[in-house]
Formats: sequence, structure tokens, C-alpha cells
Amino acid sequence: MSNFAEFTFRGQPGYNEAAVRKIITSVIPVRTIVMYCFDPRAAGAAQAVADYFGDEIYPGELLLDEAGRKIGSTATVFPLIVGGGRAAEALRSIAVSQHLFGIERVVVVHHSFCGATSFTAEGITAAWKQEQHTDISSLYDWDGIAITDFEKSLNYDVSLIRNSPGTPKHVEIYGLFYDIDSGELTEIVRDVPAEVA
Repeated sequence: MSNFAEFTFRGQPGYNEAAVRKIITSVIPVRTIVMYCFDPRAAGAAQAVADYFGDEIYPGELLLDEAGRKIGSTATVFPLIVGGGRAAEALRSIAVSQHLFGIERVVVVHHSFCGATSFTAEGITAAWKQEQHTDISSLYDWDGIAITDFEKSLNYDVSLIRNSPGTPKHVEIYGLFYDIDSGELTEIVRDVPAEVA
């Protein structure tokens, strides 16, 4: 076992997976996962989403125990930062978030002047082959690589999340466009199950 075992939940005396899961859920009240691009110009997206829904807290405050250890947070929005804000890279994180926290909402945000709008799937795979001497054409779903149209990309990503077995049926899913200059969000897609609506 590594020298870092003491920093794992499993390495604690009396570890019980189900009990630890309940503790995590009680001190980290995540309700909304918001995925957006790693472009620093889009960094305000998580706060914009919290403001957009009005009942969310971001960034929140850290919760400390008597010894000053960080044991939780008041944040209800968790950012998930991936290239282009594309959903394919976030599916595993959605499943893990549901398991640990029990989420209610997933929000996909694509932003103005994103680097993912500067190339095509064909162009990146051709360049990769020429520059890196590797064929990546079968690694990714071509519809989830570049952004050619924001409405299409947001509809595609919301559909990808909804149809994933790792997404609970009750979860609300939104696709929003974020203007990096004004900070304004525009709702493009809303997929809310009938029993929630």
C-alpha cells in the first residue's frame, strides 16, 4: 500500500462504503453539474448558471471540522470543465456524481468564440495524422469533437446525456449558450422529465 493510504476513505479505521457514501452526500450538497469549456474566458459559466437557476450556491463555503480539516462545502453547483464543454467527456463524471451526491440537474454550456468552433472533426484528425503520425479517427464520436452550430451541438450533447445509462431518468438536462463578453446565458435546450415539469 502506498504512503498516501491515510488520505483515502478506504484507509480509515472502520471503513464502510455505504456509510461513507451517506456522509459524503450529507456534507457535499451537489444538485447541479455544470459542464463548460476549459477556456479561461468561460470561467464565469458556473456562477452564471447558479444565478440563472436562482436556487443554487456557487462557489459556496468550505465546511471545517473541529480540527480545521475540510469536510464539505455549501456549494450546490459543481463545475465539470472539459474541452469545448462537450458531453462525451463528462458521462463518467455524471454517473459518479449521481452515485456520490444524488444530482437533480445537468447543464451543458457552450460559449461564444470557443476554440472548438475553429476546426472540424475531419480537420483535426487529418492534422493529427500529419503532425503526430497517429490515426485518431476512430477514438471519438465525430459529432462530439468540434462545434459547427451551437444549437446542434447543445441538442446533441443533451441527447447524449439523456440516453446514457449513467444518467438517472429524473435528472433535468439543459443546454445553454454563454456569451463570454456579456456573461449572458441563453437557454437553447430543456429536457425535463414529465414528472418533474
